[in-house]
Amino acid sequence: MIVPSIDLQGGQAVQLVGGERLAVEAGDPLPIAERFSVVGPVAVIDLDAAMGTGDNAALVEALCRRVRCRVGGGIRSVDTALRWLDAGAEQVILGTAATPELLSQLPRQRVIAALDARGDEVVVEGWRTRTGASVVERMAVLRDHVAGFLVTLVDLEGRLQGTDLSRVEALRPHLGEAALTVAGGITTPEEVAALDAMGMDAQVGMALYTGRMSLGDAVAACLRSDRADGLWPTVVTDAHGVALGLAYSDADTLREAVDTRCGVYRSRKRGRWKKGETSGAVQRLLAVDADCDRDALRFVVAQAPPGFCHLGTHGCFGADAGLPALARRLRERLSAAPERPQAKGSYTHRLLSDPKLLAAKLREEAQELAEAEGSEHVAHEVADVLYFAMVAMVRGGVGLEAVEAELDRRALRVRRRRGDAKEGS
Repeated sequence: MIVPSIDLQGGQAVQLVGGERLAVEAGDPLPIAERFSVVGPVAVIDLDAAMGTGDNAALVEALCRRVRCRVGGGIRSVDTALRWLDAGAEQVILGTAATPELLSQLPRQRVIAALDARGDEVVVEGWRTRTGASVVERMAVLRDHVAGFLVTLVDLEGRLQGTDLSRVEALRPHLGEAALTVAGGITTPEEVAALDAMGMDAQVGMALYTGRMSLGDAVAACLRSDRADGLWPTVVTDAHGVALGLAYSDADTLREAVDTRCGVYRSRKRGRWKKGETSGAVQRLLAVDADCDRDALRFVVAQAPPGFCHLGTHGCFGADAGLPALARRLRERLSAAPERPQAKGSYTHRLLSDPKLLAAKLREEAQELAEAEGSEHVAHEVADVLYFAMVAMVRGGVGLEAVEAELDRRALRVRRRRGDAKEGS
């Protein structure tokens, strides 16, 4: 599939031609990353760090907190690689520093080796220095130590003249178990699809920034359908992975959905269908995923009340349950209107309105959980702690999905804290 790229220079998102001439200065990378992230991880490359002219570390950290990232540029040591992995980068991209000795100190599945190529020769130091080694030779040395390679066709980079699929195809027998991401000249959705058919990702920058390619078209080009109407079944879920229902998409509605970040589908009866356009139950599109066979989609959405189903439930399979349902009910209590006095008189609303009471209950219930014994007792006390913790969460304006995202980021850490209790606790 497509991996959108954000190159950072002087705190801005930029695109260079051949790694030298500034062609696009796109501005603040944060909203760009939010837009790109709908199709998956974003490649974030710190050009200043790579060139030794400074760094954009604070900006990279902010991007890792916001979206799924592959981070590269100036990573020349184990400590620097671990810094970005601990900050939430899904993977780090190492160039000249990628040696078996260094890579052996990092988790293999979290590392990509970057090979910049002029013709078949690997070049380094900002693409200025020839190494005498071929891409295939470097792959043979590194493939057992990395999850994948990023091969950039330097002579095509940023020129919007197309990529060289035959050169890339020739690399396939030499990958071993490593994946391959290709960059350099990729300009059309058809090229993205051709690489996807070879089992490769396409890292794209210039074509996206200049409008030559849309993200939605790039995803659509990789899909196929065995249906007579050519539609792609689209499973719609919320941010917690709960299935809301089944819809259908085509190339036009997929492009509009990705471009507008809304739930737009192709109804088999009504044609184009934008969820909530008449009912108000709108959707904000968070992510689009294609399945392994490339014949179905998943839309991850933030669903506005009363829900996805025309019967007024959260999803078409009935009412929601568990922690997501509790979080929704707590939000409703917080925003209880005057015409709902029963909500304003609830214990939950009292907790939301009384921070001292909430703090006392949090301490009390945590102590009771610490002292609980037996599975039923522990389950009861955990439920109490979760309830009061989620009241605090909602009162602080935090969504459950943000808490889950924070836990997911922590799971990406390689270096672990001791986690000793604080003095006096």
